[in-house]
Amino acid sequence: MSEEKLHIDLDELLHTKVPKYRRYIPGFVVRWLERIICQRELNELLDSTAGTRNEEFAEGAMSYIGATVEAHGLEKFAPDDSHRYIFASNHPLGGLDGIALIALLGRHYGGKVRCVVNDMLMQVKPLAGVFLPANKHGRQTEASVKAINDAMASDCQMLYFPAGLCSRRQPDGSIADLEWRKSFITKSIEYQRDVVPVFFSGQNSNRFYRFAQWRKRLGLKLNIEMILLPGEMMKCRGKHFEVIFGSPIPWTSFTDGKPAIEHAARVRDCVYNLMKNNL
Repeated sequence: MSEEKLHIDLDELLHTKVPKYRRYIPGFVVRWLERIICQRELNELLDSTAGTRNEEFAEGAMSYIGATVEAHGLEKFAPDDSHRYIFASNHPLGGLDGIALIALLGRHYGGKVRCVVNDMLMQVKPLAGVFLPANKHGRQTEASVKAINDAMASDCQMLYFPAGLCSRRQPDGSIADLEWRKSFITKSIEYQRDVVPVFFSGQNSNRFYRFAQWRKRLGLKLNIEMILLPGEMMKCRGKHFEVIFGSPIPWTSFTDGKPAIEHAARVRDCVYNLMKNNL
């Protein structure tokens, strides 16, 4: 049996998910939303990567977008080494950075890579074999906790974006992650995995950051700026990015009695120091 072709149809999705309200949404609003989420380009990407999964899909997506990545320091990690790591990265782009790191680490480690993501991203079926769902806004399900713990106990390498959200403009005008969450530190200790700080270069458009700032000023808690992320990814066409892999931080260094959130902040600082010292 042939595999069902993946296709995004926002209008059909609205009819399926909110049939009672679809009739009240004008057609021009639906078409505007389709342009905002880059529906045509996303479907072209899916067509160009049809039949691929995991790191192969990620590599195909990078090829479609035409973005290139240069890795520094990955050669320090032998693919056949028995060490199990947590690769903790900043999250400047909110899409392409994750795809690029899945492609890089997946190729380097022969597909033995898993990435903890917002559970909404499990709808990206070609990457479902890499993704591990985490509920960013509530209690974790038993299934998601088990999936993450099983992956931690395996010989797969783990990829984390501890900020959860992509980077935002800071009060001083710089672009950087929000506070890093502590879960990757607690998992590092529990499963005795050293943490590798990773810096990924790049940033989104000023439009994205202005939208996020206005949403915050209006007191809206839902991160509605996420709707702009597909467009931000498509704006990366032809761009070049740098990725720096730092030296592993021993998991034992997190067992000194200090709060895990303090150690998370320390690793975050290590990531941005990679940028200052290497770029």
